[in-house]
Parts: sequence; structure tokens; C-alpha cells
Amino acid sequence: MKNLEIEDFFESGFDLKEHLAQYLNLNQKKLEEKLSKGQEDMSRLHPGSFKEKDITAFYENEISSGHLFDLASWHLGSSQYIADTIRLLQMFAHGNVLDFGGGIGTHALAAAGMDQVDHVYFVDLNPQNREFLLERANKLGVSELISVHRDLVSTGNVQFDTIICFDVLEHLPNPAEHLMLFHKRLSKNSVALLNWYFFKGNKGEYPFHFDNKEMIENFFLTLQSNFIEIFHPFLITARSYKPSNLIERS
Repeated sequence: MKNLEIEDFFESGFDLKEHLAQYLNLNQKKLEEKLSKGQEDMSRLHPGSFKEKDITAFYENEISSGHLFDLASWHLGSSQYIADTIRLLQMFAHGNVLDFGGGIGTHALAAAGMDQVDHVYFVDLNPQNREFLLERANKLGVSELISVHRDLVSTGNVQFDTIICFDVLEHLPNPAEHLMLFHKRLSKNSVALLNWYFFKGNKGEYPFHFDNKEMIENFFLTLQSNFIEIFHPFLITARSYKPSNLIERS
């Protein structure tokens, strides 16, 4: 098994470009072209409006490889920020880890290489993201520590010691509901690592984000009623929480 260190991420994003080029059979020039337009091309896929029932089908069937380029561009172009989220994992992740909406797999791969982590459950609606993660895990020597799932239900009855949910909650029409789903699956001495960005952008550059005021208020009321924040020293949007009704048992 290969331990994946911060230095490995800074050097290559855990060999991200190499993996992406091989997975999609792209030469270097084409890959760089796709990465340079990742967010722009992803935004173009937005249908203009979403009905809640259509969201799952869109992420599962329609975005194809567009999401891979968008996420890869973000992780490589914001390496210092992503590195600090990995440092956050090093500080808190342990036991059975859920990476919910894991995308290109940076955090699942990093967690799988940590001695204090037993197993990583990678959940993502996009079948191409899941397939890409499996290929990357095999290349990096951590495949025995990661299982891949379409949704939370398919992980079975596992109680999670750590839940990672980065850059996902703003894509959900009811993120408060997912907070409570997480809450039910957290174990004793557990931690949830979360961030959110309920904003479509000044120029609509994030059309996939939800920003309804009532939804946001309900999210924060749910968060504040059921979780207690744990301090961490990193200047990033990701926050760490413990379920409040488990405090007395920890």
C-alpha cells in the first residue's frame, strides 16, 4: 500500500493528469485544452432550470466526462486549498470513512493512505467518476482499502467514524436532509468534515449551485441544532463537526 503525502499532491495531484490522460485516451495537448475549459464547458451543460426529480438523472447520465475536467482543473489550480483539506483529513479522519460525492477521488485516495483509516466508502452518482476512482486507486496501490458506491443506501448499515462532504451540499436542493442522513450514520467519537457554497456566482458561473434563502436558513438551523463545531487551524471553508447528541457518549 502506498501512503499518499501532501508532497505527492503538490507534485502531481496524485498523478492526476497522467491518470486522466490514460483513462480518456487523450494526448497531452488535448488534455491541457480540456482542463483549461473545465468550468466553462461544465457550465454549458446546465439545462437552464432544474426540477428536483431531474437532478439525479442529470448527474448520473448526462454530464459524462465534463465533471472530471471541471474537478481536475479546480484541484490542480487550487492546490494549496486542496492540500489544506487533506491536512484536515490527516487531523481528523479515522476508522470507516465516507467520502460523499467524492468526484475525482482526491480525498478518498488521501484518506486510504492514512494509517488511522480502516476503509473508505466512496459515493458518487456519476458512473464515470466511480470508474475513474477505481482505476486511480489501483494505480496508486490503495484499491483494497476503497469500495465504490452509487449512493448512501448501497453502503449498507455501516456506521461511519468520518464523513467527508466537500463541494457537494450546494448541489443538493435539500442539503439539510442530507445532514440528518449523515447524522444517523455517524458512530461514537465521529467527525463530519463539510463545506458549502450556496452561491451561483456574480456572473452565474456556478449555475449548478442552489441558493434559495429558505433552503439555506433551514440548512443552518439543522446544522446548529444537531452538530457542534470542532476548531481546526486551517484557513479554508471546510469545517469540522461532531454530532451534538453523541457528545455525552464520546
